[in-house]
Amino acid sequence: MMPLQTIRIVFLTFFALMAFAANSVLNRLALGANAIDAGSYIAIRLISGAITLAMLNGFAKRDWNLIKKAYSKADGQQFLPAFYLFLYGITFSFAYRSLNAGMGAFILFGTVQCTMLLTALLQGERPHLTEWLGLSLAISGLIYLVFPGLSAPDPLGAFLMLAAGIAWGFYTLKGKGVKDPLEMTALNFLRAVPFVLGMYIFTFHKAYYSVEGVTYAIISGSITSGIGYAIWYAALRGLTTTQAALLQLCVPIIAAFGGILFLSEQVTVRLIGAGALILGGVLLAIFGKKC
Repeated sequence: MMPLQTIRIVFLTFFALMAFAANSVLNRLALGANAIDAGSYIAIRLISGAITLAMLNGFAKRDWNLIKKAYSKADGQQFLPAFYLFLYGITFSFAYRSLNAGMGAFILFGTVQCTMLLTALLQGERPHLTEWLGLSLAISGLIYLVFPGLSAPDPLGAFLMLAAGIAWGFYTLKGKGVKDPLEMTALNFLRAVPFVLGMYIFTFHKAYYSVEGVTYAIISGSITSGIGYAIWYAALRGLTTTQAALLQLCVPIIAAFGGILFLSEQVTVRLIGAGALILGGVLLAIFGKKC
């Protein structure tokens, strides 16, 4: 029987991965239908996430001074995770103007994995042989996915999603060892607000809204981003860097099915082949070491 702590980590990780996949579907639902512009979407997403997390933290701790704490004594290093969060959010949103949910998620989390594992190697973490093999399979799947061809993704969209993956990889690494996931995620969202407002000055003239688009942005910001990221930070305390990187590669599979169910997206041979390589690499890296 699994220890209670292990069951807790499994549950938290599952919820976080589902939330990540939902973000891809929600973003594509909003931008694919031109229900809102990308700049407005990410602004509403981050601000609604900041409000939700600040309220949750306040009710949980009876402490309503989080906004003051976010800005009064923060230095550049404390604003760095917030910048990674902002950079991920803006590139993620603009990328989904031309990518479908599954394709975007594969590029995103394939890049996340490479970023986190390369950082782990530079920091002295040495993966097992089966983890190396799994990584090789996963990277092969990512290369196959974006390689030029008839069903290759839009180059600009792919580039933006690669940038989003690097930013999210560094944001995740910053969350390793966080003692209070809810408070830290709330602080990161609050500190990201000035960045997104600064961006919005340059995109406001192209803004357009709809009730549908704003609703998707609020759901993404409050639930699948705000709460989802806090849960992910909590799960990270029980995962190695290698495990965290590899587990996130399950998200594209979930997002691809979500795209089929909610967006009527088509399944291509390239997507199936890349998905098999990536998921196979994940399973080999996680379970191969134990065999």
